[in-house]
Amino acid sequence: MKLSRRQLLSLTAGAGAVSLLKGSTAASPLFEEIPPSASGITWVHDNAMSAKRYLPETLGPGCAFFDYDNDGWMDIYLVNSGRCDFFKPATPLRNALYRNNRDGTFTDVTEKAGVAGGTFGMGVAIGDYDNDGWPDIFVTSYGSCILYKNNHDGTFTDVTNKAGLETPGWTTSAVWFDYDNDGKLDLFICSFVDYGKTEHLSCGDNKLARNYYCIPRAFKGTTSFLYHNNGDGTFTQVQMGTDIARAMGKGLGVVATDINNDGLMDLFVANDTVQNFLFVNRGKDKSGKWQFEEMAIAAEVGYSESGQPRSGMGVDAADVFGSGYQDLFVANVDQEMFSLYKNQKNETFRDVAHANSVAQSTRLLSGWGLKFFDYDNDGAVDLILANGHPDDMIENYSAQVKYKEPILLFRQDNGKLRNVSSEAGPAFRKSYPARGLAIGDFNNNGLMDILIATNGGAPVLLRNQAGSGNHWLGLKLEGVNCNHDAIGAKLRWSAGGVIRSRLKNSGGSYLSSSDPREVLGVGKVEKIEWVEITWPKPSGKVQKIENPAMDRYMTVKEG
Repeated sequence: MKLSRRQLLSLTAGAGAVSLLKGSTAASPLFEEIPPSASGITWVHDNAMSAKRYLPETLGPGCAFFDYDNDGWMDIYLVNSGRCDFFKPATPLRNALYRNNRDGTFTDVTEKAGVAGGTFGMGVAIGDYDNDGWPDIFVTSYGSCILYKNNHDGTFTDVTNKAGLETPGWTTSAVWFDYDNDGKLDLFICSFVDYGKTEHLSCGDNKLARNYYCIPRAFKGTTSFLYHNNGDGTFTQVQMGTDIARAMGKGLGVVATDINNDGLMDLFVANDTVQNFLFVNRGKDKSGKWQFEEMAIAAEVGYSESGQPRSGMGVDAADVFGSGYQDLFVANVDQEMFSLYKNQKNETFRDVAHANSVAQSTRLLSGWGLKFFDYDNDGAVDLILANGHPDDMIENYSAQVKYKEPILLFRQDNGKLRNVSSEAGPAFRKSYPARGLAIGDFNNNGLMDILIATNGGAPVLLRNQAGSGNHWLGLKLEGVNCNHDAIGAKLRWSAGGVIRSRLKNSGGSYLSSSDPREVLGVGKVEKIEWVEITWPKPSGKVQKIENPAMDRYMTVKEG
């Protein structure tokens, strides 16, 4: 069918959600799926699935975009399961590191880099913990965690024991952040349930007379971990005596952000079948001990609006509505709906998921990896959700809920999020057993691409085509006196008479790490008048850049 000029204009004007190929009447997808034959990413996750349905089988894996070799191009890290007390693979499994070839393809360099793992891996957190300018890798696991130090030559060294990070139990998401503003990245690690050898299958039998994945309600909660960076390559556990130690949870997702604009990074933790946690950083008490106040219930982010605990999995934070304060998001299991918490500027939040079409769109879905990001570079915060039910047998006893589920994309229009998944392309019409999700600009065109890790399957790589024609500025921030990753930095920029702001958070999503660069989208405006960076303490310096060159990345060093 030939479209009239009026119809073409109605498709392309304003919303920015659909663009048309020149000379064609077919809509171009916002995101294009890149198959393994084109990307070179042939690695596939092994979820260790067995007839006994051990719970760790269904929770992984995570993934990451990061520039391990400092060549300015995003590489990819993928986490696999491995040998543990209930799983003995005949052939050893491994994680995967893929180097970006700068032409849209990737090369597997895992063995050369020495980052194959070997544990029953869960998630990955990327951070420059030793401030040497090179990103390091932390892998969480069912079993032992792993810290890989970057050797600056394309290889890594396992320094877990030397660093004191031999963390026991079942760890999931982790986040690097500088909680005490001493210029060094500390580490928070989510701990899931107590899954001891005698507890593996203690959740009863279902009507099908077959083992199934236990609801985490059947297991005891555990305490998460906070490690202080000693500045000499070692870490010390410091959660004892704080609300972090007193809060017995079942942590799956975490984001480090500043909910009250006091310059101290806080933690929002998604828990499965128990209340979520909001650890607000209160600084030192009279004895000199650093304190975190757990206040999720008081802040109204602990339970559902009806006062029920939910199955929190993925989380993120951003100033979604331009208030200057950080809003929060948590994804849950089907029937529970997801929550978008609007910051009320007084350490409380209000769930506005219904008003933003999020609740209605997610009623039958289970959410894991997710990110707030400006996918079309129009300056407004958008949202992507990766979904998939944790129980592969769900379709045997539910007529509506499926095991594999679609990805959802929300675009912000006139201050509200709108579900534009139907316009996003063929990949959004498919269904996946999705888990981890990371965003990153792998082709350096200023548009954030998507990487989704699937349970027991190949990763999904989506190339962003949505914001072509919109202008942008990419910033790689390098701290000197503050932490090198500049986590906690505040950005303000002016373009076309509009001033916007952003906080450089850390973590978010589920089991995953995203591109550390900040891309400032300005739509059709052709220039940014100025960018102001307030560096994290101990520096706190304010740095201003006038009339930066557009549509390119630039490195900004503190001071």
